[in-house]
Amino acid sequence: MRRFVLSGILWILLFAVGEHARAQTYEEMIEKSYDYVDKNDLPAAGECLKAAMRLEPGNRNNYALLTNLGTLQRRQGKLDDALVSYTAALNQQPKNEMVLSNRAELYTEMNETEKALSDYQVLLSVNPLNEDALFHRGLIYFGMQNLILAEADFERILDINKETIQGRLGYALLEKVRKNYDSSEAIFNYLISKRPEYWRLYEERAELYHLMNKNGRAMADLNKVFAEDPSPSAELYVLRGRVKLAQYEKASAAIDFKKALSMGYDAETIEKLLKQTY
Repeated sequence: MRRFVLSGILWILLFAVGEHARAQTYEEMIEKSYDYVDKNDLPAAGECLKAAMRLEPGNRNNYALLTNLGTLQRRQGKLDDALVSYTAALNQQPKNEMVLSNRAELYTEMNETEKALSDYQVLLSVNPLNEDALFHRGLIYFGMQNLILAEADFERILDINKETIQGRLGYALLEKVRKNYDSSEAIFNYLISKRPEYWRLYEERAELYHLMNKNGRAMADLNKVFAEDPSPSAELYVLRGRVKLAQYEKASAAIDFKKALSMGYDAETIEKLLKQTY
């Protein structure tokens, strides 16, 4: 009888040790994913997250791993895979602000504007004071040329936080598109004086300066942006090319336009711009 009891105790101990090792393995795979991210090996990091979830498919923290996996896939340009991951995370946490924000940004990147708006609507129903969601929804309305709704979101941000950069940036964009260039410039100058490290402000002000025919100032701002941005967008190359055209630097402008074309910018627009460089 004593042998049986000892054997039972030993079995319980072995089971507990096995469960502990299993839990450690789950955590170790997550830690390995961080190590691979630090090494910029994003595919390996993603595989580690998948392995962790296979080990513990019922773990309540898997929504966070799915979110991280989606972000890794998004950084690799695997947008469809990222969408699957974010959606799986939301199936577990349907009102999680971070996951909703990530999927909304992804939808915006995929030009799925209505779906992005839907996610922002849900997010703002969960937290009406989420400034980032208001700002990005305002930008979507701005892109849709619905300036009334865009202004309402930017104004709401300022009501929540008088010190916000995002709310004032929204108004600077509105003033720019309304051709109130002096007002827009004043806002950008104020924002840059407060946040000189926020390089997106220089990009937006550069476009404004170009519209104002202040191309020397536009190029100075663009130089700052290209120095800070590790992966300039096609739109940024087009803007710099336009500024160079205005400064009669046709050969250099053509290089920027061709670079934008290689990145997927609208071919018809680039063709028209290139004709101006001949």
